[in-house]
Amino acid sequence: MSGMVLLIPAYEPDERLVQLVARVRTARPDLPVVVVDDGSGPACAHVLAGVAATGATVLRHDRNRGKGRALRTGFAHVRAHHPGAGVVCADCDGQHTVGDVLAVADRAMLGDADVVLGTRLLTGRVPLRSRFGNACTRTAFHLGTGCRVRDTQTGLRAYPAHALAGLLEVQGDRFEYELAALLRAVAEDRTIVEVPIATVYLDGNASSHFRPLVDSARVYAPLLRFAASSLVAFAVDAVALLALVAVTHALLPAVVLARLISSVVNFTANRWWVFRRPQRGRWPQEAARYWALAVVLLTAGYATLWGLTELGVALLPAKVLTDLLLFVVGFQVQRAAVFVRRRERDAPSLAVVGPAAAPRVVARRRVA
Repeated sequence: MSGMVLLIPAYEPDERLVQLVARVRTARPDLPVVVVDDGSGPACAHVLAGVAATGATVLRHDRNRGKGRALRTGFAHVRAHHPGAGVVCADCDGQHTVGDVLAVADRAMLGDADVVLGTRLLTGRVPLRSRFGNACTRTAFHLGTGCRVRDTQTGLRAYPAHALAGLLEVQGDRFEYELAALLRAVAEDRTIVEVPIATVYLDGNASSHFRPLVDSARVYAPLLRFAASSLVAFAVDAVALLALVAVTHALLPAVVLARLISSVVNFTANRWWVFRRPQRGRWPQEAARYWALAVVLLTAGYATLWGLTELGVALLPAKVLTDLLLFVVGFQVQRAAVFVRRRERDAPSLAVVGPAAAPRVVARRRVA
């Protein structure tokens, strides 16, 4: 990899952007800087002129297209004008220090990671919405992927040159883009490394253009696929169970057939829609593990359902209670043992104990 390029998407920036770029240029004159003006308008022309005066390249969108689109514009520019270079991305609002930007860039230069995240430790005076939002996304990300990432919303990230082509294919034009890129990295067994950085929030994070309702919906949309797949399978299972019991008047065969039907639906949805497995040749092994798990859950489900109905609970409420009890266990085992990634078992876990801590390897790419 022939060096790094600093990429900064900017929408309505202020003088802090000029200061950041100037300090980076002073600290490391050989680091090219690319700023993508995402339709900021005439009011910010003097700021962007100041950025250009430092020697940075300024690209412009004719209107606001979103952070994701701005990042893709920057990635395409780097591939065309700095072939072989990696990219370190930073926010334009001054919340990333020069030292942290360079530390993340240098970590990516080692060449053993596909994604390097500048991870905020979220200590001290952190705005409540930022702390709460990150905690929710971090928890949902772990439940959905099995990968523990301390800061899923950080804007300070670095990618090697070979990752840029894939980043241009990631969908999403606004804040959901960065989470989608992270989900894709996990799905493709990429190596993710976290580098501790300072937590800086200026003016209560007032300069952020994150829109809580609209952008949160976009951010969480990929994660909701996990829940949607399970709900669809549950609905299929419940309808099939009621229909089969009405026809056969026998609980055991009805439970078996209903679970078989719903498991086919759930396996197909999880593999192709939820997990989006790129290795199609693995499906026989995954299917074998999936239905082995299904047998275990079937046994547990039947025992629980039989016990509840014997206690006088009606069939449908008993079915709901049974599936709620098995949902957490089934989902966790499916994630960890059915659609398993070897790197999740082999990856070392290095604790982050403070700003000076060593980088933490989140996920290790599987070597074929």
